[in-house]
Amino acid sequence: MRRRRGSAVADDAAVIESSWREPERFAVLFDRHAPHIHRYLARRAGREVADDLVAETFLAAFAKRDRYDLSHRNARPWLYGIATNLVGQHRRDEARQYRIRQAAPAEPEVPGHAERVAADVTAQAMRTLLDTALAALPAGDRDVLLLIAWEQLSYQEVALALAIPVGTVRSRLHRARAKTRQVLAGTAAAATYEEITTNE
Repeated sequence: MRRRRGSAVADDAAVIESSWREPERFAVLFDRHAPHIHRYLARRAGREVADDLVAETFLAAFAKRDRYDLSHRNARPWLYGIATNLVGQHRRDEARQYRIRQAAPAEPEVPGHAERVAADVTAQAMRTLLDTALAALPAGDRDVLLLIAWEQLSYQEVALALAIPVGTVRSRLHRARAKTRQVLAGTAAAATYEEITTNE
């Protein structure tokens, strides 16, 4: 399906269509969406690999641009889908990086900063609890939960990003929230989790 170019500020579909003839036009999509994709990938995979994964996401998108469904004017859900697939491919690297971080010696405490150290320890404990709860989820459930909680995508956008029905998005989200609440029940991280995942 082809579409005509829109107004002065072309929507994503028009940019992609024009990039079929003028490949350099695809850079517009990078300028528009790279910060959002980078933030998502940094949270999912860590800042140390986010830059590489962003580059891989846009390279993959560029390679697939001739198959893009031009009826979708906003390409961001499509890009989130590509990024999510790349995160899945890097899970083994994530696990290896986690083991390396766990094996690294703790930084020595600086005298006179007891309150700051206590706050850092509390924040790290909460992060660890949340990471543990999220790691326990099936990959599909975790992907849905994080796209909604972190990236504030709608159910329809998540369905587009992951190529699944909206009903599956709803059931995965319900299951992910229930399992995560169960893991965090009675901990200080429970309230934080409720705050960051309430987006309906």
